[in-house]
Amino acid sequence: MSTTFRAGEVAATETERVVLPRRGRHRSTPRPRRKGLLQFGHWWWALPGVLFVIGIHYVATSIGGFFSFTNWTGIGAFEIVGVDNFVRIFQDPTKIGALWNTLFLAFGSVILSNVLGLGVALGLNRGLKSRYILRTLFFMPVVLSPLATSYIWKFIFDFNGPLNLVLRGVGLDSVARAWIADPTWAIWTILVVLVWQNIGFAMVIYMAGLAAVPVEIEEAAAIDGANLWQRFWHVTLPSIRPAVAIATTLGLVNGLRVFDQIMALTGGGPAAATETLATQVYKQSFALGNFGYGAALALLLTLIILAFAVVQQRVTAGRSEEN
Repeated sequence: MSTTFRAGEVAATETERVVLPRRGRHRSTPRPRRKGLLQFGHWWWALPGVLFVIGIHYVATSIGGFFSFTNWTGIGAFEIVGVDNFVRIFQDPTKIGALWNTLFLAFGSVILSNVLGLGVALGLNRGLKSRYILRTLFFMPVVLSPLATSYIWKFIFDFNGPLNLVLRGVGLDSVARAWIADPTWAIWTILVVLVWQNIGFAMVIYMAGLAAVPVEIEEAAAIDGANLWQRFWHVTLPSIRPAVAIATTLGLVNGLRVFDQIMALTGGGPAAATETLATQVYKQSFALGNFGYGAALALLLTLIILAFAVVQQRVTAGRSEEN
């Protein structure tokens, strides 16, 4: 009996040695480290970036806004003229035309590129074996230089270019014309180039939104008897409203400040038919040396972009909350 008890004691002792910590040796609690300045996530890590953004965007924009109330020519002294530059803008028919061209290109490119981009995204979303190659081909114009592609389109729209050759080949000689030299059609050629280059950008955003739509919901709607249009309007479109908001906002901002395509295709002509606020800012500031007047045009363009962006975000946010 005693032998058994001793064996149990030995076994218990061995268990304590393995499992339980040794008595009399308590581990000291580590001292809390002092929170130094170099700790991950501290607010001042973002300070260089914040200062950079403030200096480049807000300070520079504020200085430009100040010069919009002056008659500065870029060299020498200047005088504060108040709102005279803005009065001149709204009294000049050329500037009013540039404003309308800016709005036309912005809204036209947003509507067409988003509708076509959404259609391409729906077509390449599922079930197509060559969808990865087609996605790359549709997205390729986005990464190409707008200036280089615009010169290619200028060759296409030339009077002796491929477009007119095709029209003449099919017997439509009366339709062929100098597209970029025609005051009526020049603005439409720029719209075509903008839409062609922005379809891929909208497609990528919509494909990211479509990837989050559960397949089960669409299948359930199909089982309930909903046709293709009903499934898109009542199931797919409400599910991708955040993607719609992002694509339309970015497209609108890019459309309002379009510059490269116009300078490469028409240079603002013919007869100022394709002038926009962005091209007028460049010409007044750097070609004519009216930096004060150009700064006023730039400030007006900035306010228009800001206003449309805020309205667009409010409208899309309100619809999302209702849904």
